[in-house]
Amino acid sequence: MFAGCDFDWYAPIPRNSEIVTEAYLKDLVEHETSFAGRSVQQTYHVDFFDKTGKMLASGDSWCFRTDRDLAREAGTKYDDLKGNATKQYSEEELAEHNVLYEEERIRGSLPRYFEEVEVGQSLPKLAKGPMTVTGFICYAQGWGGLYIRANKLAWQMQARHPATGIKNKYGIPDCPERVHWEEEFACKVGAPGAYDYGPERCSWLSHSITNWIGDSGRLIHLYSEIRRHNPVGDLIVIEGEVIDKRKENGKNLVDFELVAKNQDGELSAKGKATASLPSRGFN
Repeated sequence: MFAGCDFDWYAPIPRNSEIVTEAYLKDLVEHETSFAGRSVQQTYHVDFFDKTGKMLASGDSWCFRTDRDLAREAGTKYDDLKGNATKQYSEEELAEHNVLYEEERIRGSLPRYFEEVEVGQSLPKLAKGPMTVTGFICYAQGWGGLYIRANKLAWQMQARHPATGIKNKYGIPDCPERVHWEEEFACKVGAPGAYDYGPERCSWLSHSITNWIGDSGRLIHLYSEIRRHNPVGDLIVIEGEVIDKRKENGKNLVDFELVAKNQDGELSAKGKATASLPSRGFN
């Protein structure tokens, strides 16, 4: 279960840059969770370099390894959803959410100057969803998937790594990532239903910032925590606030706090970010 990331960007990354990465397992920490009892947090660190060896970015990302049977049978995180009917929305409810899509504005080429920003200033609300299996597959198309393979490629992977093939109801070994599109399998691992990809929510939080700072600003840090699965049917709204601004090492920095909640007000994700903005009279 992907659970969060902590990224820093040190320089702009031009289009068509050739990227080299170095990655390693950074930490393993045991936790007691309401989702699946004993769980292990697995953290990886990655450094990104250009072809000259200049470091462009670095980051940690972490997931939780859980006992599927325990999560399904004894987990308490989703007790409120067990046995509940699938959410049905009225046209009025969807229209209210869609207004946020209609009102979304991208700053683009108009600079947002450091001097314009005030502590306590709110970012515009950002809409995502309603969550659908189609949406999850669209994300997988861009994100890629180590285990999403078919036919001979699936056979080759499962022949080398038998545990990657988990049998479906037809007795056919299939990939673990089908929790994102197969309701039955998602419920078997303790989730409330087919659910979204966690890394997508990290990008949603960054989307909230980059919409607002414009092309002249630069996102330089993002920390995010995934707090809940987003199953099919969830509507998500992301809100942000400026919590600090400062000048540091010649940069004009603005700090943000971010919160993503579903239609029931439940916390989906949260995070913090820092962006560098231009100053009036300077390039």
